[in-house]
Amino acid sequence: MNISAQEYRTSFLLRTLPAECKAVSCSMPRHANPKHTAAMTTLAGFIAGMPKAELHLHIEGTLEPELMIEIGRRNGLELPWPDAESARRAYNFRDLQSFLDIYYRATSVLVHEEDFYDLTAAYLRKAASQNVRHAEIFFDPQSHTARGIAFETVIRGIEGALQDARRSLNLSTKLIMCILRHLSEREGLEMFRQALPWRRWITGIGLDSAERDNPPSRFRNLFELAHREGFLLVAHAGEEGGAPSVREALDTLQISRIDHGVHCMEDDGLVAELVRRQIPLTVCPLSNVRLRVFPSMREHNLKRMLQRGLCVTLNSDDPAYFGGYVNENYTEAAEALGLLPGDLVQLARNSFTASSLGTLQKQLYLNELRRYDIETPLQPSENRTR
Repeated sequence: MNISAQEYRTSFLLRTLPAECKAVSCSMPRHANPKHTAAMTTLAGFIAGMPKAELHLHIEGTLEPELMIEIGRRNGLELPWPDAESARRAYNFRDLQSFLDIYYRATSVLVHEEDFYDLTAAYLRKAASQNVRHAEIFFDPQSHTARGIAFETVIRGIEGALQDARRSLNLSTKLIMCILRHLSEREGLEMFRQALPWRRWITGIGLDSAERDNPPSRFRNLFELAHREGFLLVAHAGEEGGAPSVREALDTLQISRIDHGVHCMEDDGLVAELVRRQIPLTVCPLSNVRLRVFPSMREHNLKRMLQRGLCVTLNSDDPAYFGGYVNENYTEAAEALGLLPGDLVQLARNSFTASSLGTLQKQLYLNELRRYDIETPLQPSENRTR
């Protein structure tokens, strides 16, 4: 039986959608959630039902081993791993560079528009099931065009899934194209020019990949051009690099948001400026621990960042590799650092205010979060601080 492309996309997006997410998207008002009941008394339950946005998510980093194997076989590719479990064991790395080596090898299975659609749709189903109400998604086209994959193939597949999710999952999205900083600015400018005909689908320009020995200032001209073209500008800084990397990104790239930024705490003057300007920091705790930015979650500086008044958000970065999606980041950070429900609500509030959504849409989501915070009962031992 022949089916249209639209019918295929809709069936793929919905076929493994969790039952609670179907209920949210099909039969419940925007502000409701099936987990939002009088029985929701634990901190983990509070996190699970809390409306939130995700602002630091690499779509290629959501490629779970099972889907990688499925797509690889569909495309007739030979992989070094015979099955998903072998691939999962290989998702083992020492630092950012060793992670990136595995990451780029895994993404080599993505060849056709259908592959990028399936990758993106799988993440969106997961995000919706965790009550992510808005997602701003990074993609790395240079890692695909370098393999001979057309930019059009990449963006049509991703955007097709985003459009279907807006209709089927009640989830708003934005797309941010990242420039790979281990390549030259000239190569980045070439990628930027290729993307301009598709700018209606691209909200922002970011900078990612290995931070060490690849300072933000190398991409000053590219970001000046992107600024003139009206794109949202963000950049990874202060993950591998220290506070000077964050300062350099702020001073040279005209960015609105810092991705990671945890090492800003090394410089009190920089922290004061970030607080004064309320520059958002999209922090990814599980990623930071997995890549040994911090030895353990208990030693992460997230709570101190909140206490200093920084506009911190919680995100999952590359969840297929780092052991959890956004709710797992909230839960593990809360348990290890002793975060109170009031801290978690502040993080969720920050996620909406730090987004690139318009004022009205932000306010709608913030109202939804406020209702949830007021109406959700917790055990007496978990009283919140507002």
